[in-house]
This record gives sequence, C-alpha cells and structure tokens, in this order.
Amino acid sequence: MRVFPGKPYPLGASWDGLGVNIALFSEHASRVELCLFDSATTTTESARIPLPEYTNHVWHGYFPDMRPGQVYGFRVHGPWAPKQGHWFNPNKLLVDPYAKSVVRAVEWDNSLYGYQVGSPATNLVKDTTDNVAHAPLCAVVDDSFTWGDDRHPNIPWHKTVIYEAHVKGLTNLHPELPEHLRGTYAGVASRPVIDHLKSLGVTAIELMPVHHRVDDEFLVKQDKVNYWGYNTLSFFAPDMRYGRAEGAKADVIGQGGDQVQEFKTMVRALHAAGIEVILDVVYNHTAEGNHMGPTLCFRGIDNYNYYKTVENQPQFYMDYTGCGNTLNMRHPRVLQLLMDSLRYWVQEMHVDGFRFDLASALARELYDVDKLSGFFDVIQQDPVISQVKLIAEPWDIGSGGYQVGNFPVLWTEWNGKYRDCVRKFWKGDSGQLAELASRITGSSDLYEHTGRRPHASINFVTCHDGFTLRDLVSYNDKHNMANGEDNRDGDSHNNSWNCGEEGPTDNANIRQLRERQRRNLFATLAFSIGVPMLSGGDELSHTQHGNNNAYCQDNELSWYPWQISAMDAEFLAFVRQVLAIRQRHPVFQRRRFFKGALCLGDVSGDVENAVCDGAIYRDVIWLAPDNRELTAADWTNPENRVLGMMLEGYGLDEMDDAGKPIVDSSLLLLLNASEHDVAFTLPEHPLGKQWQLQLTTVEGADGPSPQTVWAMQATYPLRNRSFALFELAG
Repeated sequence: MRVFPGKPYPLGASWDGLGVNIALFSEHASRVELCLFDSATTTTESARIPLPEYTNHVWHGYFPDMRPGQVYGFRVHGPWAPKQGHWFNPNKLLVDPYAKSVVRAVEWDNSLYGYQVGSPATNLVKDTTDNVAHAPLCAVVDDSFTWGDDRHPNIPWHKTVIYEAHVKGLTNLHPELPEHLRGTYAGVASRPVIDHLKSLGVTAIELMPVHHRVDDEFLVKQDKVNYWGYNTLSFFAPDMRYGRAEGAKADVIGQGGDQVQEFKTMVRALHAAGIEVILDVVYNHTAEGNHMGPTLCFRGIDNYNYYKTVENQPQFYMDYTGCGNTLNMRHPRVLQLLMDSLRYWVQEMHVDGFRFDLASALARELYDVDKLSGFFDVIQQDPVISQVKLIAEPWDIGSGGYQVGNFPVLWTEWNGKYRDCVRKFWKGDSGQLAELASRITGSSDLYEHTGRRPHASINFVTCHDGFTLRDLVSYNDKHNMANGEDNRDGDSHNNSWNCGEEGPTDNANIRQLRERQRRNLFATLAFSIGVPMLSGGDELSHTQHGNNNAYCQDNELSWYPWQISAMDAEFLAFVRQVLAIRQRHPVFQRRRFFKGALCLGDVSGDVENAVCDGAIYRDVIWLAPDNRELTAADWTNPENRVLGMMLEGYGLDEMDDAGKPIVDSSLLLLLNASEHDVAFTLPEHPLGKQWQLQLTTVEGADGPSPQTVWAMQATYPLRNRSFALFELAG
C-alpha cells in the first residue's frame, strides 16, 4: 500500500474521499507502525507500515489506496520504563484513541498486559507475547450521512424534562419490538419507544454511556459485564454492542447501517419527535485501570502524558475516580482529545448535550478542584460546545471532590443535595423543612451567587446509581449479593424507607403507603423549580429487588419491565398526569429565582427603611395549616413536617420569546410528611373565589372527598404522608 507524508491534523483516521490520513500523538515514542487487517475476525496483520512523518509530536502518513471499512490498529515503539511512566511495548496491538468505529471487542488474555502477569509489582517485567488475537480493532469510517432537514430541537432549559435511560435496558423487553431491534440504537429510534417518551412529556433523553467500553476482566470471569458502561475505551466510537442485526428497516424511523450510521439514525428520529439527545460521557478515566491493568490504548501510546501520575512515582496513577486512573487534563493533547471528541459528537453525530461523569476529576489542575481550570476555560470559549447543554456530576472520590453549587456559568449540575433533602423529608426525618423550601424553589443558595438561573439545578430523586423509585420506598438496606462482592459494594446511606417491612409484602396498608410515597416523591420532583430528571423505568415501577448498584447486571434485574400490573399502570398514568400539569403551568418553569416580595410601584427611602408606593407582589408565600405565614420558629422547629406553598402566577415578571408577559394561574401546594392527618385551611386570594383540586397522591377510598372545588378558608383534610395541588379558580 502506498504511503505519502500526510498531515499531523486531524488526529485519527480521516477519509477525505480520495484516501485516508492517519495521525497519532505520541511525544515519547521512537516509532509507530500502522497495522492493517483484512477483517475484524482475522488474527494476523496483512501489513505493518511505519508512519513516515513526525511533526509536533504527531506521527502521520497519508494512504491514497485506503478506503472506509479498513480495519487497523497501532504498534508503538519506545522505552519500557514503568518507573519513569513509560510502558511502550510493540508486542501489544493498540486501538486508535480517535477511532470512530471499534469493530472487535477485547477478548481477555494475559497477552493484553504489557508486563508478565505474576511479576512483582515493584519490578514489572516486559511481556513479549503478541496480543494480536485478543486486542480490540478499529476501522476507518466514512462520516457521510443523509441528515435531511435535521435540526437541534433547542428546547429551552426551563422547559426541559430529562429521561435518563440505558439503550439496552429501555428496549430489551419491549413487547412491540422485534427481537433484532431490542437492545439497540435502532430500538430507541422505534415508534413504540418514541411514542412512550412523548406520552410522558419528556423533552430530552439522557443516554447512559454509549462510547465503546470494555467489560472488566474480573466481571467476565464471573460471567458478568460492565452493563452501565462507565469503562470507556474509545471516546469517538459508539458502542458496537448496541448495533442491531441487519434487516427490518421498515420498523425504524430512518435508515440503517453499522453502529455509526445507526446511531445517527436514532438521533435523527428523536429530533424529528422533538426530543433532544444528551450523552452521559466518561472523560475522567479509561478502561485501562491502574498500573496493573492491561495495555489497550493510551498506556502503550504515551502513558506519561495521558494519565495523572503520582509525583516522583510516575509508575503509579492518581485515582480520583475509583477506577484506577485519571486522565491528565493538564496536558494540551489530552484536553484536545476531549474537545475533539465533544465537537465530533455535536457536529457529526448531532447530539444536543453532555452529562459529565465525575466532572470534578476533570477540573483538577494539580490536586484541588479548580473552577477556573483549563478545562472550564476551553469549554467557555468554544463556539460549538458552549452552545449545547452541559451537565456536571459535581463530585469525584478525591479530597474536596464534592462541588455541588461550585461549577461556573454555562453549567448545570446534578443536584445531590436536592435528592437527599427530598428523600429525607418524605422519609419523615426531622429538621428538613427549611432546606426543602430552598431545594424545591431552585436552590438559589447554591446557584444564584454565580449568576446562574434555576435551571442550573438538575433535580432528581433517583437515577441509575442507587435504588429505583419503587425500591426507595420498599427497602431500608441494599441487597447487592448478586453482584458477587458480599454486599460490600454500593452506597449504604440511601435515605430510603421500607414503610414498615423490608422488600415485597402482602400487607395491604404497607403497599398502599408505598404507592403514596412514590407519588409524593414524583410529584415533588415534577413541581419543583429547576429541571426534573426521571430515572428510566421508574414510571414502569421497575424494581431491582433492593440492588442499589446493578452496574454488572445485564439481565431482567436491570431491563425495564414493560409488562406491568394494573396498579403499576395507574402509577404510569399518574406520572403522565403530573408532567402534563407541569407543562401547562409556566409557574413551574420559572427562568428566574423567586424574589419573595416585589414592589409594583415606586420605592422611596433608604434600603433599611424602604417604602413601596404601590401594590406589593408576593411570588411565593409559605403557609402553616392554620393559614398563617410561617414564622422563624416554624422554620426552625425540627418536628415541623407540613408545608404549604402558594405560587403567584399573575405576575411572573417574565416574558415569552415574543416579548409578551407570561401569565399563569396561582397554585397551592400542600405537603404533609408527618404521620398524622392535618386540617389545612385554604388561603384567601384577591383574584379568585375558590381553589380547584388538581391532584392528590391519596387514591381510592382513603382519598379526600370527591369534592374538587373548595371555598377559600375551607378546611381541607390533608392526609398523613400526602401531597395535594390546587389551582386558583374564579
């Protein structure tokens, strides 16, 4: 095969319509060989071709006879000196860090390790066994695709409702999908799945990791896999295991092909339905693990630059992720890798945003989390990435890693404080009232001081990591024995409550209470200010039988249960009802934080003695059951578990995109997390005559009277552990 000098940019394998440019960064390598294969199933190279040029630490060459579909890998020569941070071993075939398609997965074997397995950790001996039969392989990709009139939906943050989902979990048991579409990108693009998402009212699907990943060797030996996918090998390639079998294209909204084409088809189909695609991305670590891990890619290409190593002991890695290593975002080429990957997924794959796993690890300049680090600076000025949705998981496992509220503008955050407070409140813990008020009104204490809006708070009660919503009200303790780690894995602090009995029960009272608690938690989530995020499967009453860390469970424990009981169907209807109410009312979609009191006339006097010459507008009023406003004593009373919140809708101080004032009804939310029924006196309002009951979490014979319209000053029987929503009526 002919080879010309080529160019050092772009990195990776780039098809230009005439040939393929190959470029690989490695500052410390002495030689790089491109290895070609006839197919993904062959175990010997058809050719080894040294890359002829070396420019700015990039090895490169241009191959005019190469075409898309060519299977390849690299062998990188250089010093074997682990104690100096160098792990070069040309006996190990390596995957391209910029590969856009991985066509052969890892097959675990001792030859995948750069050192002789069994040699002492303090003096690792180089292994000369060739790993070619077991290493992953990648392929050249033609990025062309018929996007048609595809556009980013650009749903405003304040109108966004996120549905966190796993590609296989969402689709694998769906009864309306043919077998070859289950567990695939094409399955997500199918009409039954999209119709379900639309029926819920979600505006964005947040996919758990779809970058090509590796199943850890210790899991494979137990016949398990890394189901969640937080073990990335390639930051550009869609996971090949979610590619569908060929055929039955009529069942898919779009066109088929390999996993790259299929992923694009999925995005186009979701966009056509008005649903955005957000990817959960793992740039904080790679699948190569700690210093005793395999040599698959980065370690064998330029370990010293790609990973954060221990100062004065570069054989070892800084581990802020719990996964053995941390990518070195201080190095410009590693930062470039991340940014090139992000831009590729936006520009070529048309995704609408990213959720960054363990984002604090990305922000570490040296040891501390620095919100002014190079990572944030680069994101801030990038004309592509700064315009999409950015969500941080604002913690890692290192010292000072919990950074909820400390990310800069442009960023939203998974609000772990919201999750914990809402769980504690409905569980019945004492002393939660004041914090709850802050959490359900957008957490201004966390975000307003940095100039961010309420949408900076991604509110959630459950997610993939932890109990499902059904399990949250059914188990006090984790039950993770199926994971094979003697129940040591997973968080032991869940703020869950089993309502009186652990796990499944025939006790009708407990079952009824659990249903009410599920509704309480979900209604609170939907009617809080900020961006609600549902954990996929919760609407279908998914249970993992108390497993709060099902990362390795690729089975019915993790897959969403589409065949549901009559009671579970009622909960699904409740979810749809609640989200429809949220969508109807701009008061739940506020763009600004509450001000408490606002003068609608002129203000005279100084700050301490200001006098309002006009009406006072109150955008939120906090009420006690006897219809008085809460006092400082009420807020600080640790045993107070009842809260009334009246939201004013007739003066939102906000305008729509056409510049017209946004007007809504006034709404009254009543929350009772106590063990006792409460007689709640409904407040008066000058713009209405009565309150109309829109929603209650108490159903059946135990619910309130069928009366839906209540006079002002009427006494409403607010059941213990229940939630009610009223709308002002004329």
